Amino acid sequence: MVSDFTSLLEKVRQLSELTQALRGENAALRSELALHAGENARLVQRLQEAHGRVSALIAALPAEAADQEAA
Repeated sequence: MVSDFTSLLEKVRQLSELTQALRGENAALRSELALHAGENARLVQRLQEAHGRVSALIAALPAEAADQEAA
């Protein structure tokens, strides 16, 4: 019976260690996710700005050039 308790105690200790390790990993992943989310937002903004510039350039093209490209 004592060996059962010893075994159970060891399993609880291992579970506790694993829980702590997973909490640390989870915190690190959340931090990394926040970093990447910020970078993603910045890149989306740059993409929208580039799209706006390209759209403006296309709109500024003479009508003849646009007609020739469509054909």
